[in-house]
Amino acid sequence: MKEEITVNFLGIDLGTSSVKLIIMNEKGELLTSVSKDYGISYPQVGWAEQNPDDWWNSTKDGIRELINNHNIKPETIRGISFSGQMHGLVILDNKNKVLMPAILWCDQRTQKQCDYLNKEFGQDKLSKYTGNMALTGFTLPKVLWVKENKPDIYAKIAHMMLPKDYISFKLTGKFASDVSDASGTVMFDVKNRKWSNEVLDLLEIKEDVLPKVYESYEVVGNVSKEVSSETGLSTSTKVIAGAGDQAAGAIGTGTVDSGVLSVALGTSGVVFASSEKFYVDKENRLHSFCHANGKWHQMGVILSAASSLKWWVDNVNSDIGGDVFEKLLSEAESSPVGSNKLFFSPYLIGERTPYNDPCAKGSFIGLNVTHKRGDMTRSILEGVSFALRDSLEILKNLNVDMKEVRISGGGSKSKLWRQIIADVFNLNVSIINSKEGPAYGASILAAVGCKLFNSVDEACKALIKTTDKIQPIRENVEKYDKLYKVYSSLYSCLKDKFKEIDNLSI
Repeated sequence: MKEEITVNFLGIDLGTSSVKLIIMNEKGELLTSVSKDYGISYPQVGWAEQNPDDWWNSTKDGIRELINNHNIKPETIRGISFSGQMHGLVILDNKNKVLMPAILWCDQRTQKQCDYLNKEFGQDKLSKYTGNMALTGFTLPKVLWVKENKPDIYAKIAHMMLPKDYISFKLTGKFASDVSDASGTVMFDVKNRKWSNEVLDLLEIKEDVLPKVYESYEVVGNVSKEVSSETGLSTSTKVIAGAGDQAAGAIGTGTVDSGVLSVALGTSGVVFASSEKFYVDKENRLHSFCHANGKWHQMGVILSAASSLKWWVDNVNSDIGGDVFEKLLSEAESSPVGSNKLFFSPYLIGERTPYNDPCAKGSFIGLNVTHKRGDMTRSILEGVSFALRDSLEILKNLNVDMKEVRISGGGSKSKLWRQIIADVFNLNVSIINSKEGPAYGASILAAVGCKLFNSVDEACKALIKTTDKIQPIRENVEKYDKLYKVYSSLYSCLKDKFKEIDNLSI
């Protein structure tokens, strides 16, 4: 009797602080995983860099560990795909050597270049060509920074790519990216899913400096012989383009249909809507990117979501003993809807959506002698939820269909926070069976690329199931609507004071 051959898929999530590798079988089951850490360099205030070879060495170590220590046979790994930290700039010379450390998504050195792109080149033109405006985290301003500040290095550039695409190149020897990650460069014509000729003209570069762009589920090559000898992988293993971390995470939660939103309550907070059509907010408050399933998505990002609660725990309440999170959340449950009219603005490191204001500050507003710690904790949960609703309101104005929220990230472990999201959004909030997010999404893309499924949507419907659903409480919805009207007016009252605080000389 012929032995049945096992089919597995490797998902690689190249994050900012570590790379996570998971093995998923053909039934969508997680077999094993491994993570490898690496450092970030901060050579100047506001700068953030990494050595791309640290990513590659950590990825190789993870692959070898999966094969040697986790009993994964190389010949069973049919395909590999990626999720990756977005917007980072990796540049190589004509011998494929890294020319300088990668400038990361969280690097803030490019305000001058953003001002030029948005004001002199023109935000309207940039939005017309790419669907987005320039932000300091995005890739195009980084390219201009190198051009202006490192002309000798700029002259040697033969290849530009994004972080996960460097791993793809090292695996295959081919320069490839995908439509979702390319969307975050502000060099990509998102509507037409190709590099923007107008922006390339601005940079005075030829298109062959940039990688060939694929749909996220398309095969870009096979594992090379050299990498096979280094890692133990089979040269028959296909490498699939992959996606930026938010698009891959949305695949990992099954956010592929119109009407389904994903809310990620991680360090930052993300509201992500899949759509059949290409939408652009006229003020570019939302990012309009290609989705990993061949469609498009709109995305709003707040910079301090679960990290607001972590700040409250680590910086203010770390000395209370026991399980601090559990104690604080228990106290928050005793506080009523609206936290006894206490508001919290979660702008601890500035804000992106909808204000794009690095000067914005976190604030408790309405504090009085009757408030207790539970009120303050609950106001943090509510303030983050209101900040996420800012993105929801923009989506409503774009007439994006919304019926259900799928929630993920560390903050989603709190039942109280899930209920608050349901009430603030006035939408059902679902929990799904997948816990791996972007890495799982990468595995799904690998399976689709290897023809286990006919489409990403088909794969998500087969593999991802709802395990719990929270419905909004009508009484709470009405209260939160009133509270949100007050919350949404606070930033405009305070924004000038935020800048004044920054400029104080004391």
